[in-house]
Amino acid sequence: MNATRLLSLMAMLLLIVSVPLGLASEPAKRPAPSAPKIEGTYMLISRKLPDGTMQSPPQILGLITYTQTYRNFNVLWKDAQGKFFSYSLVSTYKLTRTEYSETVLFSILNDQIGGQEITYDLSGQTRTARVTKKGRSLHFKLPFDPPSVVFEGNKMTATAEGRFIDVWEKVR
Repeated sequence: MNATRLLSLMAMLLLIVSVPLGLASEPAKRPAPSAPKIEGTYMLISRKLPDGTMQSPPQILGLITYTQTYRNFNVLWKDAQGKFFSYSLVSTYKLTRTEYSETVLFSILNDQIGGQEITYDLSGQTRTARVTKKGRSLHFKLPFDPPSVVFEGNKMTATAEGRFIDVWEKVR
């Protein structure tokens, strides 16, 4: 009985000593970097035109909501003659550390200013853009729309070269 007890005690000591040594020799595993997060509702705060003119609500109105998988975008403005431009887009999206992919569910474009008829897009088309991270900001070109966007903190800036710079603020 004493021999069995002694063997059990030695086995337990060996286990107690060897497990920590084995764990210490394994390299520490870093968690895989997670995908960036942009979820929230953003309100259009201002637009800067190429001539330096600044617009803000109610001259221009906009709201974007990103859930974990959906994007709902709406923007509207009126020109000096009282004609409207509005664009609405509902899509699914996937954001990783390196890519932003978007699939159109539907969009509606009403361009009275440009003299165009209302157009609808139910194509289900998917496009992808490269994502870059610079410090705490996230940069990518929207695949279906002119602007490139930068997300930083509670702010999103959308720049369409030669057309506008929009500043959006997270409201929720």
